[in-house]
Amino acid sequence: MNLLEKQLSSERVYQGGFLSVHKDMVELPDGRQAPREYIVHPGAVAILALTPRQELVLERQFRYPAGREFIEIPAGKIDPGEAPEITARRELLEETGYRSDKWIYLGTAHPCIGYSNEKISYYLAQDLALSERQLDEGEFLEVLTRPLDAAMEMVLTGEICDSKSIVGLHWLAAYLSGRMRGVPI
Repeated sequence: MNLLEKQLSSERVYQGGFLSVHKDMVELPDGRQAPREYIVHPGAVAILALTPRQELVLERQFRYPAGREFIEIPAGKIDPGEAPEITARRELLEETGYRSDKWIYLGTAHPCIGYSNEKISYYLAQDLALSERQLDEGEFLEVLTRPLDAAMEMVLTGEICDSKSIVGLHWLAAYLSGRMRGVPI
């Protein structure tokens, strides 16, 4: 069965600082036409950072679109021309002050497939060393550490409820148990 939709036209209806909104017209597999609206995103990384005491580094920050604070794993958008593993190293240092020389690529997920092309690459950072945070202008967040078991429990109680962090913690548990392979970088 052919499920491919063929782009007939494309219009950028909004260009922001790093996101753009597009409205396309497509031909469906049955030959009819339909509109498609979506957000173009530069991509992002998410970091599962474990301290030498096997505590997970978390952040508490206000997320304006949802109108509330969230506890989540460190993450950030990929800058133009930047490799995801470089973004991961940069974001971990900027947001938390931690550095790592031991990195594992865990995988890539697509969090918003119905309305965005965003993809998030997940990395495990181990053997962390604390340095100085370098927050971006206008960035406010609190760095927390929690034992890994406590962080996993925070998902079950709803204290950690963003999909990026839930996926990351699931993959981290699979990696640590040997059910998932990672790629050293």
